[in-house]
Amino acid sequence: MTKRSYYTPQGGLPPQTQLLTGRAVFTEAYAVIPRGTMSDIVTSYLPFWDKARFWVLARPLSGFAETFSQYIAEVQPGGGSDQPETEQGVEAALFVVEGALRLTVDGQAHEMTEGGFAYIPPGTPWTLRNTGDTAVKFHWLRKAYQAVSGLDHPPVMVVNENDIAPVPMPDTDGGWATTRFMDPADLRHDMHITVVTFQPGAVIPFAETHVMEHGLYVLEGKAVYRLNQDWVEVEAGDFMWLRAFCPQACYAGGPGPFRYLLYKDVNRHMAL
Repeated sequence: MTKRSYYTPQGGLPPQTQLLTGRAVFTEAYAVIPRGTMSDIVTSYLPFWDKARFWVLARPLSGFAETFSQYIAEVQPGGGSDQPETEQGVEAALFVVEGALRLTVDGQAHEMTEGGFAYIPPGTPWTLRNTGDTAVKFHWLRKAYQAVSGLDHPPVMVVNENDIAPVPMPDTDGGWATTRFMDPADLRHDMHITVVTFQPGAVIPFAETHVMEHGLYVLEGKAVYRLNQDWVEVEAGDFMWLRAFCPQACYAGGPGPFRYLLYKDVNRHMAL
């Protein structure tokens, strides 16, 4: 199996000699947060977390993310939390990109390594601890769960993307494929988290325009991405937010695969 790569923020602070010009963009339809902006001075600390800091990539905000928040967490050895979530009715998804951790959900412990994914339903107690001797980094996506009468909450899920066969998109000969953590037919889920992979030269061959809001974190490679009316270059470590109905497309630049972690809201009526 091909070894997969997972870019993580390196922290630190740019030298005073570095040019100020960067690729950060924030518009009404989309945002691009380049990896170079994720320095030490933009991290946040959260209640009941030990030896941990967080890069906040997206949060519900007027003119920005409406349905989710997304962090990259860095937890030092011995660190973690016995009370990670402080709000009611919030579901969580974790995706490990560096190191290893122990996740305990409803009293059951799970050892997670790079590529590990966990879904935690709302109201489910969980704890997290770095039991190793190096830092662990992971994405933490949070969403207020949209309950529907007659539908149960989704179950706890702990898997690894390396054990899931990517599903090729139709008529792409495998050049464009999706690793799906949630079953698309399971309407208990109100969000999908996937890893999307483009082989060098593969494309989204039309301007996708749809109701789902997106958060995209580039795990590996580079591409030219269409966002609304603009074409922007993105690389491993960049984060993109796309408002609902923002047109999107891309060309994968090579020389290796272009891969990103994708969030979207699904399976619910439009609130009126």
